[in-house]
Amino acid sequence: MKNMFLTSAVLTCLSMTSMTSIASDTLRIGTEGAYPPFNYYKADGQLAGFDIDIGRAICAEMQRKCTFIAQDWDGIIPALLANKYDVVLASMFITEARKEQVAFTDPYQASAMTFVADKYVSLTDVSPQAMKGKIIGAQGSTTQAEFLLANYPDSEIRLYPTQDAVNLDLASGRIDAQAGDIMPMTDWLNSDEGACCERVGEMITDPTYVGEGVGMALRKEDTALLVELNEALAAIIANGTYQKINDEYFSLNLLTLK
Repeated sequence: MKNMFLTSAVLTCLSMTSMTSIASDTLRIGTEGAYPPFNYYKADGQLAGFDIDIGRAICAEMQRKCTFIAQDWDGIIPALLANKYDVVLASMFITEARKEQVAFTDPYQASAMTFVADKYVSLTDVSPQAMKGKIIGAQGSTTQAEFLLANYPDSEIRLYPTQDAVNLDLASGRIDAQAGDIMPMTDWLNSDEGACCERVGEMITDPTYVGEGVGMALRKEDTALLVELNEALAAIIANGTYQKINDEYFSLNLLTLK
């Protein structure tokens, strides 16, 4: 009887060890799914985009399976801290405020923001004084929103749940301008939906808001995973995989914005 209990206990331990091993082989990646061309849903309901392809390349380099979990942007860090996934790969700016909550990998994109406005309005001056009384949009819980709220006190700032919603209101004339991340804005302006509009003013590169670039976020205690992610990122940059993915989506190199 004791041998039976011992055998059962050993099998249970082996089973638990196997389950742990399987779980550790799968990297759970959190993303938004509403930020084209970086992360979005295709017509068939599958996640796609630059972030998704970079995530798959990193998982392949790490020889780990990966699963993608979509999460609304304003809850993306809380869900990471609640262990819903292991890493956030969603074009997130590395800022000092966010570094108080999470750790970041090395940057996998450079970062900058821009204003966009209706090209037929001929808006050229986007200084706080010139934008007094105007309506400016941005996606909520983003560094663009923080930038507008801090620097444009005399403008009406409208915040939206998704970037697509901001784009729609600008194209429909419900807002005067918007502030957005440079690459999604460039991509949208090159689409039929964004043909109404154009970039205005200089690129916004204040590190207070655009931080140190765009990185993957993870829990601070996951130090071994941080090393592993940085090594995999460096490898796909060195072997040309990053550039190949970059060129499928953008004419500029996201590491240099040139």
